[in-house]
Amino acid sequence: METTKTKLLIIGSGPAGYTAALYASRANLQPLVYEGGQPGGQLTQTTEIENFPGYPQGVQGTEMMQHFREQAVRFGADIKSRTISRVDFSRRPFVCVDDKGDIVEAETVIISTGASARYLGLPDEEKYRGMGVSACATCDGFFYRGRNVAVVGGGDTACEEALYLSGIAHKVYLIVRRDVLRASRVMQKRVREKANIEILFNCNTAGLFGNDLLEGAHIIRHKDTPKEEHFDIDIEGFFLAIGHTPNTSIFKEYIDLDAEGYIKVKGNTSHTNVEGVFAAGDCADPRYRQAVVAAGSGCKAAMDAEKFIMLEE
Repeated sequence: METTKTKLLIIGSGPAGYTAALYASRANLQPLVYEGGQPGGQLTQTTEIENFPGYPQGVQGTEMMQHFREQAVRFGADIKSRTISRVDFSRRPFVCVDDKGDIVEAETVIISTGASARYLGLPDEEKYRGMGVSACATCDGFFYRGRNVAVVGGGDTACEEALYLSGIAHKVYLIVRRDVLRASRVMQKRVREKANIEILFNCNTAGLFGNDLLEGAHIIRHKDTPKEEHFDIDIEGFFLAIGHTPNTSIFKEYIDLDAEGYIKVKGNTSHTNVEGVFAAGDCADPRYRQAVVAAGSGCKAAMDAEKFIMLEE
């Protein structure tokens, strides 16, 4: 068992964590970064990214995250491809234990553990991930211009995704498990008024099909009832809009979370309820969940941590 002491520990990677590491390194804080089980975050599961500034021709998600990582390392960030599994924020220095049992004692911590999109659990989702299956219409909708797509979900997020896609795709199926939409009345009205959105009520997705790329979905209407029927829809894009789960469970004993598990920050800062602990990226962002927003929040967190450390010295 080894113990490492650091002024700043960054838990998580992705746009938020790597940007925080870059800014903290340039401020001579010599941050220690634990990348977690998915170095680079959700973007490493995305194929081409076209909406991040500075890449006019687009860029692969893994490549962009590698660029972020290399830039942080260039200025001195110490990055470990390991996971923090337990924390004690009851006193400073904060004590964090990794997946190998080693201990990190940190004067400050930035949490950038992200959030994981919820999937239906179909084997086909993994098969076509990045090849037709996506959890972000804003990120990937452009690739389905003029094509048929489907959105799964019945809440405000699903309706927003369907409306966004309706301006890009030829046709949008909204697959709703129940017989009503859970979205606000305004969102319901907008969806119903869109000519190229077809709502499939009382429907579940049984599977997806296609050769190399997604070509369609198997649908069951009125599942497990006498009225059960099976049919297929021809789609090239399948978007999940059934929510995200923030990766914050190990912090819940100490950090204030909202009802969904997202970290609460103070005002327009990255400060949490624990002095010296900051949050950045999707783990503290239930609304936007965009790479460019996460990167900006990583910058904020590093600057907040730098100021905190300066005032403490």
